[in-house]
Amino acid sequence: MILGTAALLGLGWVGIAVLLDAYGRRPLPETPFDAVIVPGCAVREDGSPSGALRRRTLHAIGLWKSGAAKSIVLTGGIGRHPPSEAEVAAQIALDAGVPREALILEKESTTTEENARLAAAIQPGMKEWSVVVTSDGYHCWRCKRLFSKHFAQVDTAGSTPNPRLRIRGALREVFSIIKMLVR
Repeated sequence: MILGTAALLGLGWVGIAVLLDAYGRRPLPETPFDAVIVPGCAVREDGSPSGALRRRTLHAIGLWKSGAAKSIVLTGGIGRHPPSEAEVAAQIALDAGVPREALILEKESTTTEENARLAAAIQPGMKEWSVVVTSDGYHCWRCKRLFSKHFAQVDTAGSTPNPRLRIRGALREVFSIIKMLVR
């Protein structure tokens, strides 16, 4: 009986992870947005971006270059290693040819919820903005819920990590969603 329950819970967990990953790979509407927002992610000990931060930022740059938005909001404070996640992401954008005036930095947040709340408070009127949040695909469902509390219109655009990272990240994201729903 206990083994059957554990197997059923495990199967449900995996099923939710698969659905989260699929949600993040939906096509983005052609609607122009006020900004593309990049939720912060880890900075390595040497100050370089984690793979996820690089992926998210490059995806945002691609959307910005396609004309999907006029600015890119980069979020994230200092985690285990300086500089801030927003500053590291900004350097990626600058190196890719995005002008500094198109970048808006939020350098204090340490969670996805703080990314959303503090980004909306950077400038007066930002809460009325239409935004697209770029993150790993499995993270998009939670981003949509959290950012929708702080912005008028929110959509998401998921980047796709390699299969091993997608599986591990999606399984971990189920736990993060459970924590979010309990709060």
